[in-house]
Amino acid sequence: MGAFPNAKVLLFGSLARGDWDGCSDVDLLAVAPSEGQASALADALLTAGLGDDVIALTHSRWQQLRSGGDPYWAAIGRDAVPLEPL
Repeated sequence: MGAFPNAKVLLFGSLARGDWDGCSDVDLLAVAPSEGQASALADALLTAGLGDDVIALTHSRWQQLRSGGDPYWAAIGRDAVPLEPL
């Protein structure tokens, strides 16, 4: 991802599930090797206006959350769509 090597952006929420409407926001996960990289990526996404809610996570924390048994994070892990760079 250019300035963010080994990082990925995941779309989640109603837009990823396909049940969005005109009042829906754009939810993104910014996942990177370190907290600093994830935060910088999240800030860049917000500054560019690409997401309304952006959560910054390290790769290891994302893996813990999505497989930790919490229904909220399990649903995000199930529904998340990876976005590819242009």
